[in-house]
Amino acid sequence: MEEDGRKSCEEIAHEANMSTASVFRILTQILQKRKVAEKWVPHQLSEEQKAARKRVAEELLRRYEAEGEQFLSRIVAVDETWILYSEPQLISQSSQWKHATSLRPKKLKPMRIMAYGKIGLIATDRMPPGSTVIAAYYRKCLQDVLRRKIRQKFRHVRSWCPHFAR
Repeated sequence: MEEDGRKSCEEIAHEANMSTASVFRILTQILQKRKVAEKWVPHQLSEEQKAARKRVAEELLRRYEAEGEQFLSRIVAVDETWILYSEPQLISQSSQWKHATSLRPKKLKPMRIMAYGKIGLIATDRMPPGSTVIAAYYRKCLQDVLRRKIRQKFRHVRSWCPHFAR
């Protein structure tokens, strides 16, 4: 069990040639272990962040109403996301035996910055492990990675988006 905390009572009982009930009793009562699953914590927006997003959406709508489909072709949205490489199909597959006072295990989630346009995905950039998405990182990513990829994807970008011409 120490090598693989995800084993079920049935698997441990089979390996130890014991009953499942005995294994469960030893784990829970004697060793004070409990089966815990990884926890996903959703991101919560503050009221100020929600209001800012609403203002941006309203401005984009006004621009679309004034400029039409041509405006949509010029939008590039950039956001970050966590990519889970292999997520178990069942919670029971990721659950581990831990001491009753142990913290819940954390999922390892590599982060990517992704740029989308009207035609779909334009570019991605993998963030270094342990780094935080801040304005300085976005700026560097836009300058070093995404600008080049956007130029490659849209040869005509300079005609409608002057700040990419720099």
